[in-house]
Amino acid sequence: MNLSLVDLSPVPRDGTATDAFANTVETARHAESLGFERVWVAEHHGRGESLAGTTPEVLLGRLAGATDSIRLGSGAVLLNHYSPYKVAEVFATLDALAPGRIDAGLGRANGSPAVDRALQTSRRVQNPNEDHTEKIEAVISHLYEQFPDDHPYSDIELPRPGTGTAAPWVLGSSPSSGEIAGKLGLPYCFAGFIRPGFGERACQTYREHFEPSDSPVGVDSPTVMVALNAIAGDTDAEAARYRAVAEASYQRIQRGEVGSRPTVEAAIDELGGVPEPTPPTLDDGEFPRAISGSPETLASLFDQLTDRLGAEEVMLQQIAPDHETKLRSHELIAEAVGVAPRPA
Repeated sequence: MNLSLVDLSPVPRDGTATDAFANTVETARHAESLGFERVWVAEHHGRGESLAGTTPEVLLGRLAGATDSIRLGSGAVLLNHYSPYKVAEVFATLDALAPGRIDAGLGRANGSPAVDRALQTSRRVQNPNEDHTEKIEAVISHLYEQFPDDHPYSDIELPRPGTGTAAPWVLGSSPSSGEIAGKLGLPYCFAGFIRPGFGERACQTYREHFEPSDSPVGVDSPTVMVALNAIAGDTDAEAARYRAVAEASYQRIQRGEVGSRPTVEAAIDELGGVPEPTPPTLDDGEFPRAISGSPETLASLFDQLTDRLGAEEVMLQQIAPDHETKLRSHELIAEAVGVAPRPA
């Protein structure tokens, strides 16, 4: 299977956003050397103490200059807050910087009321699904110059790379996002670390509604990637200790506590003990929010979950104790999955 990752640009303990972005650049270069398919960067707002990744369109430009061949993209641009034309301009420019290597991951999410007002002060939507679909279509129409001649936008020109154009993906964590991706004939990335219980329904809905697209950006058949919160250690027990950070961080978010990641020891204390290792075989319908294990255990879990969802690619999302542990986890997983390193 193909292996990819999405990086949240976490702010290191006692560090700054500058440190976070330097780590993201190192993560992308490391992933490229290991043979990962793509690296995406996330968009989060109002969490500057813990996550620096607010503007993937800016960070992707830096990553394009720091890498040579790996695909780069957004995981995701929150399209509900922005003009489709501006998003298309951004990704056309990125694709001119790194021709044929850019993925336009398009999603939607709401944050706190204050953040939502600050991002977009006056817009009200009657039907969010219809609005999201129309915005995705508009981004593609701008990127691929598909507006009819009599359309008011038909004469707008974007920067062109000369080869290739940014490839849109629909990202989501619900059946409604799967339906949108299917009807548009676009590849679909299911965020299994957000609402894993919807995974099978979302991917089934995607396939049921899939219509091959006439657009040059569409795919001929359903194409699914699943994003998993997964961390590896040399043993299942070691990996479970690392996973405690993700489990405790999620509980903090549920309590409305936004801040830096706990240490492994603090996370274990908050959880009342080390989490049980993820079993190498999951029960039918079981889909943990976060998984961990030795390389062998994670390879088995990836096989099960991709088979269950009909996915061809796994994207790693991690809340790791520290940067070094994250990089080591990537090495262990790449070796387990059998990803071939890129030539130097």
